[in-house]
Amino acid sequence: MKKKGKFWHNFKFKYKLTIVNENTLEEIVGLHVSKLNGLSVLLSACMVLFFFAAAVIAFTPLRNYLPGYLNSEIRQQVVTNALRADSLQAALNRHNLYLQNLQDIIGGKIKTDTVQSIDSLANLRAEQFMERSAEEAEFVDGYEERERYNLTAVAEDPLAEGLIFCPPVRGMVTKRFHPDARHYGTDLTVNPNSSVMATQDGTVVFASYTAAHGYVIQLQHTQNYLSTYKYCGSLLKQEGDAVKAGEAIALTGRSEAQKDKPHIHFELWHKGKPINPEKYIVF
Repeated sequence: MKKKGKFWHNFKFKYKLTIVNENTLEEIVGLHVSKLNGLSVLLSACMVLFFFAAAVIAFTPLRNYLPGYLNSEIRQQVVTNALRADSLQAALNRHNLYLQNLQDIIGGKIKTDTVQSIDSLANLRAEQFMERSAEEAEFVDGYEERERYNLTAVAEDPLAEGLIFCPPVRGMVTKRFHPDARHYGTDLTVNPNSSVMATQDGTVVFASYTAAHGYVIQLQHTQNYLSTYKYCGSLLKQEGDAVKAGEAIALTGRSEAQKDKPHIHFELWHKGKPINPEKYIVF
C-alpha cells in the first residue's frame, strides 16, 4: 500500500516550469504541471487528432482511397476510363499502321494494285506483327515436345475415375465449351500437318469426310466415353481400327469447311451427353 501510495503521489506531484529572463532573472511565465496533467494533455491531443482525421476521411473524397469505400459511381467511372484508354490505344495503333502503309505505298515498297484498301493492308500488317519469332517458335515446339506425353489423370470426377486423357493436338484454345450456344467442344489452333492424337485407348467408330466439318474421326472409349475430332486435314485410321492413347489418328490442315486459320474442334461425350473437355484434359 505504501508503494502504491508513493507511486500515485509521485504521479500527481506537480513540477514548476518557468521561463526566466536571462539578463534580469525575472520570471516571465510559470506553469505548474504534473505527470498526470501531461498524460491527460497528450491523450486529449491524440483524441482530437483521431476525430479530425476520421472526419476528413468520412466527409471528403479521401474515403474512396480506402479498401471497400469505393462507391459505385467512382467504380463505374474507373471502368469507363479504362475502356476509353484501351479504345484510344487501339485507335492510335491503327493510325500508326495507316501512316506506315501510306509511307510504304509512296516509297514504292507496296504496289497499289495489289492492295484492295488501306484497311485491308492494315489488318494484314497487324497479323504479320503477331507472327511468332524464330526463338519463340523454337521454345514453344521444345516445350510441347517435352509435354507431349504429360498425361493428366482425372480422379476428382467419379465418372472418369481411373481414366487417363491426353491432349489431342498441340495448340492454343480459341473457343471454349459452350453448350448454350450449341458449341459442344473446344477449338484449338494448330499448325498444318501436325498429328492429331487419340486422347485415350479406344476404337474408331467413324472416319469420313463431311461437307460441314471436313474430315471427322470418332473414337469409342471405355466407360461409355466418345471423343470426336473435327476439321482434320486427313485421316490416318479407318473404322474398326484399335488405337492407343497418344497415337496419331489424323493430320491437321486447312480444309474447305474452315474459313479461318487451321484448327481442330474436339468434343468429349459421355452416355450421349456432351461434357467439357477442359475438366479432363490440360490443353
